[in-house]
Amino acid sequence: MYALAGVMFAGFALYSVRDRSNPRRLGSGAFWALVAVSFLLGSRIGAVANGVLVVALILIGGTGAMGRGSKERSTGEERERRAAQRGNALFVPALLIPLIAVVGTLALGRIRIAGAPFADPREVTLIALALGIVVALIVALWQAQAPPQAALDEGRRLADMMGWALILPQLLASLGAVFALAGVGAAVGHIATTWLPLGQPFVAVLVYCVGMALFTMVMGNAFAAFPVMTAAIGVPLIVQRFGGDPAVMGAVGMLSGFCGTLVTPMAANFNIVPAVLLELPDRNAVIKVQIPTAIALLGCNIALMYVLVFRF
Repeated sequence: MYALAGVMFAGFALYSVRDRSNPRRLGSGAFWALVAVSFLLGSRIGAVANGVLVVALILIGGTGAMGRGSKERSTGEERERRAAQRGNALFVPALLIPLIAVVGTLALGRIRIAGAPFADPREVTLIALALGIVVALIVALWQAQAPPQAALDEGRRLADMMGWALILPQLLASLGAVFALAGVGAAVGHIATTWLPLGQPFVAVLVYCVGMALFTMVMGNAFAAFPVMTAAIGVPLIVQRFGGDPAVMGAVGMLSGFCGTLVTPMAANFNIVPAVLLELPDRNAVIKVQIPTAIALLGCNIALMYVLVFRF
């Protein structure tokens, strides 16, 4: 999976540099090349080199060195005409990815060759997902009667439209791991138990769910907020003190975090990128529409956790 992603980003770098309609093609090319190095060699170049690589990515993205070109492989009218010709068959590649991912997750782990598993059971979902993406790509190229390089060219064009926000989830997930190792969860737990009346199960559930949403808003990713709030409130209070079910706590806690995802610009891939792709004048238009839904869902998750977490 990492090798496939690395080759893809290397292709993006090459096509970005070759796109003379992009006034900042060298910056875009350098950014995607560094991402490719991260995926292909990240486990071999050491912690310091990876740190320098991340700082370089931030400098390139933060200084506006990236851009996008105006060159397209086809006009809007041509794409609309081809879409009308194919109809709902256009959705086949997109639907193949989750289908193969689910089937592969259930089947690949059971296949054994000479007594050894065909796929590492711990990574079978990721392997099945990668397989689904490759199959979907082949089907899409066959449907469009397009050469393989068209996938890299169009993928690069979409990546340039998103820019640095494309890798924001990866950076934020890493930030969550850093926070957990730095003991942020323990510090938050100390502050919460000192200043909040957490002696009642409902208050602990309320603080945990609201905290998941708030930390997700700050960090942009519920996966990054989860280790912090679970170490601070979830495990020591809901599970250990009040005897709550950890599976229910984790599942509903993540849903509470996703409520924060709906209302933060830090979740750029969900909230800012769609506004850019749709060319909306207000970059926060998606967030403003989602605020009522987020508040209602958070209230439901708090009630759901309180009802279920202490019943199993």
